[in-house]
Amino acid sequence: MKKILISLITPLILIGLSCQRDFDEPNPDMLTTVSFWKDQQDAVKGINAVYSSLNRSDSYYNRGMFFLYLLRSDEGFGSGGDIGLNNNMSFAFTSNNTSNGTWNAIFHANFRANQVISYVPEISMDETLKKRIIAEAKFIRALNYFNLAVFWGRPPLVLTPLSPTDYPPNATQNEVFAQIEKDLTEAIPDLPISYSGEELGRVTRGGAYGLLAKTYVQQGKFNEAKLAMDWLVTGEGSSIYGLMDNYADNFKKTSENNRESIYEIQYKENPAENGDDDTNPGISLNTGSSVPKFLAPPNPGPGYADGGARRWIVSLFEQERTADDRRDPRAAASFLYDQTDERGPAFTMVYGQTWQAIYGGNDQRVWFRKLLNDHWKNGESFSSPNNYRMIRYADILLLYAECLNEIGQTQSAYPHVDRVRRRVGLRPLSVARPALDQASFREQIRQERTLELAGEGWRYFDLVRWGELANNLSVLRQRDPEFTNFVQGKHEWYPIPQSDIDNNPNLTQNPGY
Repeated sequence: MKKILISLITPLILIGLSCQRDFDEPNPDMLTTVSFWKDQQDAVKGINAVYSSLNRSDSYYNRGMFFLYLLRSDEGFGSGGDIGLNNNMSFAFTSNNTSNGTWNAIFHANFRANQVISYVPEISMDETLKKRIIAEAKFIRALNYFNLAVFWGRPPLVLTPLSPTDYPPNATQNEVFAQIEKDLTEAIPDLPISYSGEELGRVTRGGAYGLLAKTYVQQGKFNEAKLAMDWLVTGEGSSIYGLMDNYADNFKKTSENNRESIYEIQYKENPAENGDDDTNPGISLNTGSSVPKFLAPPNPGPGYADGGARRWIVSLFEQERTADDRRDPRAAASFLYDQTDERGPAFTMVYGQTWQAIYGGNDQRVWFRKLLNDHWKNGESFSSPNNYRMIRYADILLLYAECLNEIGQTQSAYPHVDRVRRRVGLRPLSVARPALDQASFREQIRQERTLELAGEGWRYFDLVRWGELANNLSVLRQRDPEFTNFVQGKHEWYPIPQSDIDNNPNLTQNPGY
């Protein structure tokens, strides 16, 4: 009886007390920008949250960004049962909100980066660490805007934490690229050359130089790009970075953050998921990547095959044999198809079974392999621990050669291409095709990049900056029928999400939408 009486009185007391509460007072249990950014520990937590924003959303580097990277180019296409994705990747948009998930994920990551850049300078802490943390945030903000500039063209330039009454207008693409250059140039001096232990995987000075070079190249600024890469190719970075002996080791979880890797998106397997169990434990909680599950071969294979690769690109590997008359080993490292093993479907292994046994001998489908985990297990989960190698040294060497050629130093470009070709057993270009003129070397370097970087996400960026969308649309349509729907002057960029335009009177839509 007494216990019951107490239990009845207690709620009444709480109700009485709650009536006296000042609801305008801040909630003492909720962290705010005023209460959080106090000390060095908060600064470290803050930058870790910025990194986390890259891969925790299924619309960014957990999954969705790879669809834009791979399937929008002539390398890939929407091949599964996700009709919305298929329409998106075939330039048949049914709504101007079709890409808002990735757009929102990028701006969410940017919001976190802006907080670090705005609030960490006011914290009393170790100055070297403070500068490094701010530099890391500037790199990630630059990466975010690099994606926005290429895929959306005219995003708002948001450089501070927004308030509910802020309505930023569109920036021009040139303004966005200028801000990326500024962020990276400011970040470079404060970033370490390398890390060790638990800090391994944070952005380094080499990573910032690499992204800066890509930013310049995307705009056709070859002199500036070459200068940015000097540190990596002929300067201090040349003693840090190099090529792995085995090309395929660049894509295995057992050789992450190796000497060829300049920047990687870091993943860690979610321990809540049990092996190959097909139950999704909640993508929002993943620290691993779910994209392998959506790119892997379908039933009876381990994935959904929402994105497939085009057959033309595996055929391209057949055009030149190695010096000892083998097929280019990059074909097997890059794609799963009936000829991944050159001997054919009966020898080609797909997650522990032969292609012949699973799909028969005449199946012509091709799947991207570099993001998959078939090198160490017989299935895929929603939480892959295998890092995404965003910028590799081989990529930089080929870009460096391209820049040298574009500024009139074609013969000086040969040794850098030779390094990449020798690694996979091809004859040096200086032997196979010596004394190319600038135009011929330009075409050669484009083929070199297509083969070396197949299925890594840089193909669409290259198509844009090479002018292929404007000048070679007929060729793209032959390789990838989805480009039949491509409308010049419109589809170079995605539509800015209509929901953002509806909520922001200062935003205008991209041309053609």
